[in-house]
This record gives sequence, C-alpha cells and structure tokens, in this order.
Amino acid sequence: MASKSGVERKQVRMVIADVDGTLVTQQKVLTPRAAESVLRLHDAGIQFSVTSGRPPRGMAMLIEPLKIVQPLAAFNGGVLIEPDLKTVVDQKFLPAGIPEQIIKVIGDHGLDVWLYTDTAWFVRDPKAAHVAREEWTVKFPPTVVKSFDGLLGRVAKIVGVSDDLEGVAKCEKDVQAAGGEHVSAARSQPYYLDVTHPQANKGGVVLAMSKLLNIPAEEIATIGDMPNDVLMFVKSGTSIAMGNASKEVQASATYVTASNEDEGFAKAMEDFVLKARSAQV
Repeated sequence: MASKSGVERKQVRMVIADVDGTLVTQQKVLTPRAAESVLRLHDAGIQFSVTSGRPPRGMAMLIEPLKIVQPLAAFNGGVLIEPDLKTVVDQKFLPAGIPEQIIKVIGDHGLDVWLYTDTAWFVRDPKAAHVAREEWTVKFPPTVVKSFDGLLGRVAKIVGVSDDLEGVAKCEKDVQAAGGEHVSAARSQPYYLDVTHPQANKGGVVLAMSKLLNIPAEEIATIGDMPNDVLMFVKSGTSIAMGNASKEVQASATYVTASNEDEGFAKAMEDFVLKARSAQV
C-alpha cells in the first residue's frame, strides 16, 4: 500500500465506497474483515455509505451486515435511496430523447444493451454476455423484452456490454461525444459502459452526500477501482484506489491500497481512515 509523498492527512467524517471491485471480492463476497472495518467506522463516529452502478435492489445484501443508515447511491448516483429501499431521496433520469440516441450508438458498436428504470432491469437477450452473472450479483432477474419501446420515459441507466474491451472503450468515447452534456458515460467494469444523467455520476454523489449530511466534501473519503470512481476522487478530500485498479486510476488517488482479493478495502479503512482518526483524537 502506498501514499503520495507529502500528503497531509485530512480529517475524515464520512467514507463513500464503490462496491464491485472494491468493497467485495471478485466473487462478490463481503468478507468478515471488510464488514468489521465498516462497523469500526461507525464506532469512530464516521458516516458510511456506498455508491454503485447497481440498481437499489442490487445493494440490499450490504445494508444489514454493514449497518448502513445513510442513503445509498444506486446507478452511480441516478437514484439516492434510503436503506429501506423504498424512500427515494433524489432521482435523475436521462433527458427525453437521449435514451433512443444512446441505444443506437451502443448498438452500432456491436455491444449488447441493458436498460434500467428506477424499479426494473430490461434486456433483449437473456443469454447475452454477463446477463447471468449480473443476475447472480444483484440477486434478481431481468425482464426480457423484444424492444425498449414504451420504456424510455424513466431511464435511470443504460449499459453497453461486451467482452470486446477495446470496443467498449471506443464506444465510451463515442457515447460521450454523442450525448455531450446530456449524459455521463464511463466504464464501471472493463466490459460495462454505464450511461446516466449528467449529474448522476460518482462525483455528484460526493456533493449530494456532503449537502445532505452537512459534511464538507474535503472531509469525505472515497474508495474505488474503476475510471468512473475517479469522478468521486476529484470531489473528495481523501481518495483511495484499490490495488486492482489501473495505473491511471491509482495515479488519481491520494492513497493506493491492496487489491479486493487481499482485503484492500479493510486495509484502507484501517490504515488511511481509522489510524488517522485515532491520531486526531
């Protein structure tokens, strides 16, 4: 684990964590040590929440073991929802006319398309790449449809999916160009391109939590592993990249921890948050 030389440790009053590739292992397991580190945050008076490209129901399994009491940021901030998974604090849908345009661009690149509204997940091919894996991850099945017609009025997220990783990267740039200021488009995994409302990104999550809880963004620590997590790194006072993150993502963070297969999340909480808090008390 490493930190940039000369970094001054800031007071941390809240931690916002990415989920996949960060909080859980590659097998989507929340380890006992990771859970214990979050409980230690609570004991130290440090607020905790999670942000993910997952839908709200896809984070349900984290709420009880982590004793989450603050809103969760689903769809990279597209829906901010209380831990009861019923009370919506805020939601941001893609602007009218944009979903059709984005679906076409993604399709032109040969990627499969998934569509999420505030309450449902729709796919056109249940046997396409990563559908079964995603169903296992979020613990609920998609709704299979022949087309997305009639479903485009409350779109929280569109996902382009492919195992052609270079193709996903190229699609990301073209979606950003096509959507312009009307979308936020970033890869949440090398094979997933997440497209949401322009204010529904992880940087926006930091600002929303800061406002909601009256905690300055400089006193919020963020931790993640993917390019879309850099958006929250730049808005928070302390940022931690996972050891499994790319060199580019690691270079954007204040600290670098171990990988998610080597208790990187727990080690980050212990070394960069809790120790610093103890030193300040």
